[in-house]
Amino acid sequence: MRGLVPAGTRMLMLDGAPVPFDAEGNFIIAFDRDAPAAATLVATLANGETQTRTFGVTPGEWRIEHINASISAGVPSEEFQRRRAGELARIAAARARDNRSEGWRQGFIWPVKARISGVFGSQRIYRGTPGSYHSGLDLAGGAGTVYVAPADGVVTLAVDEPFTLEGRLLMIDHGMGLNSAFLHSERLLVKEGDVVRQGQPIGIIGATGRVTGPHLHWSMKWGPARIDPRPLLPTE
Repeated sequence: MRGLVPAGTRMLMLDGAPVPFDAEGNFIIAFDRDAPAAATLVATLANGETQTRTFGVTPGEWRIEHINASISAGVPSEEFQRRRAGELARIAAARARDNRSEGWRQGFIWPVKARISGVFGSQRIYRGTPGSYHSGLDLAGGAGTVYVAPADGVVTLAVDEPFTLEGRLLMIDHGMGLNSAFLHSERLLVKEGDVVRQGQPIGIIGATGRVTGPHLHWSMKWGPARIDPRPLLPTE
């Protein structure tokens, strides 16, 4: 959701968490897959008065598959746990950066025109026990296919040595807490600190990391919320 704060606002909060806004008062907010059914925005004005807006959050129609089998998860090796801790620390540090990008203002474009092979929010339930849900959008563009920046931004992470799960990972900050991550790349065409423009080639689809075949996994977050990229995209 995009919005405009009341004139004279000095602070904006969403359910108790601060929301940034620009000099003109523009802001953006988003909700993750399992967000509560209601949310409250509170704008605090310069004179100390507050204005409150409460609204409903409609749950998505997630693809759920029930499996008549027990969920199984092997115990990660010590080597995996050691590597993973460092990888997660780098991802968290990249997401914590604020580069004042203006990409969040734009209408996003598809990073690649390809068949959608996996949707955000889909989940398997194993005899009543939920597995982790799919946190992004999978685009089956084929190995060697170039993908582009869906909006302007700054590269906050560009992993040449593949991570255990994500493979060659690219992360872009679009500003105002909104960021994109692109997983499993064969090769990256940009480096950390680069300013990228919408439509600029940024990577090549591959099958690095934990993956069954070549595709582009595109995930997005606004602050701590994992979000579906599709509402930001044209329907054509």
